Amino acid sequence: MTDHKPLLDPALLGTEVVEPASTAGSGPLLEAVDIRKRYGRNEVLRGVSFGVERGDVKAVLGPSGSGKSTMLRCLALLEPIDGGEVRLEGRTVGVRGSGRPARLPERELAHQRRDIGMVFQKFNLFPHLTALGNVMLGLTEVRGRSKEDAAQIAGDMLERVGLGARTRFYPSELSGGQQQRVAIARALVMNPKVMLFDEPTSALDPELVGEVLAVMEELAREGMTMVVVTHEIGFAKRVASRVIMMDEGEIVEDGTPTEFFGSPRHERTRRFLEAVH
Repeated sequence: MTDHKPLLDPALLGTEVVEPASTAGSGPLLEAVDIRKRYGRNEVLRGVSFGVERGDVKAVLGPSGSGKSTMLRCLALLEPIDGGEVRLEGRTVGVRGSGRPARLPERELAHQRRDIGMVFQKFNLFPHLTALGNVMLGLTEVRGRSKEDAAQIAGDMLERVGLGARTRFYPSELSGGQQQRVAIARALVMNPKVMLFDEPTSALDPELVGEVLAVMEELAREGMTMVVVTHEIGFAKRVASRVIMMDEGEIVEDGTPTEFFGSPRHERTRRFLEAVH
């Protein structure tokens, strides 16, 4: 990070200031309601329910194969769900109708996804585009900004994540931590209402993890609503408002960091924490 200017700058993005949580409406900003998902006979999510209030950080822990990444992809409207609802600001998203709702056409899904930023494990950058080009793409193709405006906004956002000197570099010329920061910048320039992170440091060498976590901690300080699937216990302790534990497609624990790490209620959580420590 090169300075202490906020990552989320309404003047930079050319957007209106979001109302503070106290006046922007009641209830969770993002909510999973009894979400179910199966692949063939394998039931990956078995009635997952939780909410994330505005400005909160929800950390999601659990063993591999517990359904964490699938749950996040369902929240991002990248995977159709087989039951339940995803709600954003109290409104059901991803489907229309009731009873047996139909999944929205891709064009409408893409419109709703603009409010939900997603950062993946593997960066997913376009190798033929520079860092600047990767961050600009959503602004020009989805938001309809001119190339000149998009370049200015993207360049300023890359500066905010500490990559102002790397705007013309291609992904192959960047370290893993730098690539992940480009991916974060790419999501942030869309001015999402909530950011979802799917184990954003798992593909990084240990010495590069800190630079990505620093960006995420800055986002948390600025009030970004976040759901973070992670194995970084220290990050969850320092930054999360609440921590949930998933196992075999279900939530088995949900508490504050003090409760979750200090006095977990469920034996499965205690065994998991013993293993990761």
